[in-house]
Amino acid sequence: MHLLKILIHDRSGHPFQVQLSRELARRGHTVLHSYAEFFQTPKGKLAKQADDPEPFVVSGITLDEEFQKYSFRRQIQERQYAHKLVRQIQEFQPKVVIYSNTPPDALAYVYKKLFDGPIKQIFWVQDLYGIAIQKILRQKLWIFGDLVGGYYSRLERRLLRQSQEIVLITDDFLPLMQSWRVSDEKISVIPNWAPLEDIPLECKRNSWSEAHQLHDKFCIVYSGTLGMKHNPDLLLQLAFRFREIDNVRIVVVSEGLGADWLKQKKNEQGLDNLILLPFQPFDVLPQVLATADILVAVLESSAGVFSVPSKVLTYLCAGKPLLLGVPKENLAARIVQRNGIGIVVDPGDAEGFVDTAIALHGNAPQRAIMSAKAREYAEAHFDIEKIATQFEKIILR
Repeated sequence: MHLLKILIHDRSGHPFQVQLSRELARRGHTVLHSYAEFFQTPKGKLAKQADDPEPFVVSGITLDEEFQKYSFRRQIQERQYAHKLVRQIQEFQPKVVIYSNTPPDALAYVYKKLFDGPIKQIFWVQDLYGIAIQKILRQKLWIFGDLVGGYYSRLERRLLRQSQEIVLITDDFLPLMQSWRVSDEKISVIPNWAPLEDIPLECKRNSWSEAHQLHDKFCIVYSGTLGMKHNPDLLLQLAFRFREIDNVRIVVVSEGLGADWLKQKKNEQGLDNLILLPFQPFDVLPQVLATADILVAVLESSAGVFSVPSKVLTYLCAGKPLLLGVPKENLAARIVQRNGIGIVVDPGDAEGFVDTAIALHGNAPQRAIMSAKAREYAEAHFDIEKIATQFEKIILR
């Protein structure tokens, strides 16, 4: 088999992308896994492990100052990030680069600098920024949202056309690709997954749950990003409804604007049952998820089918019942509903969301059935060897 130098850049540093890098390196490819150290998201195993193959390297991109995510300063920092990514690629000199979670502005800069070179560029589409921005900003700024969203949609369309290969995470993106006249020949669909072997089933009573005094509590847990696509008020409503039940805790493991808003509301309302924690190291994530009796994910209606929350796939590995406040047409919602893993409620129905949580709290047999089906789905679909073979075919094509 032809072995190559491959650079996988996942700006977020998520767990399943770095798992793919490790698997490709185990097959003999020389792989550099790149990510943005400054970006505030849950991270995977991004340190070199003792059993990692020799041709596998991890390298984080840093900034000269703290990342100003919600400031005009961000545009300058994004350009600095893109410049460092270009330099990283030029120094490594790969034959193939796969881009995941890379903002369109940064990717456009990279393509401009490397377009005439011999590198095969693969666009791994996790989300569509233009559509997301347009839907989110339209609710607040209307015309401005259409203008900004339209700009990014045009930019993404150009980037997709320039890419040699495209990997989509769901068939739901295909109609848009056709309307944008992106060539079918370079499109592949590979659903996202979670690193199953890194998230073994753990007991609820473990060192993490004991350290946080949660081992003997009924825990409804949210773990992951709380950004503009997520409505933290649904989590707040859970805390309000369960505040009179002494043994229940609403546990939110997150950072950023949504977590800060919840902290403010917790202090204002005296919600002692709302436990707020920062992102936890990846090696304790199995214990965090094992502490849960119900795992929760939320996603705004505006996200539609164009944003599949990877936290749901991670939850499946933990073997727990799921409560989702996400659009029912979303791929994550369809997986959960079709396989009997949990219950999906429209994200605009806060009362229905909370009522469903109350019902699950009182139905242990139903939770047990959902738990078994969650892990069963993960074991059936998250085989990294099969997934890596799909990527390898694209890389070598």
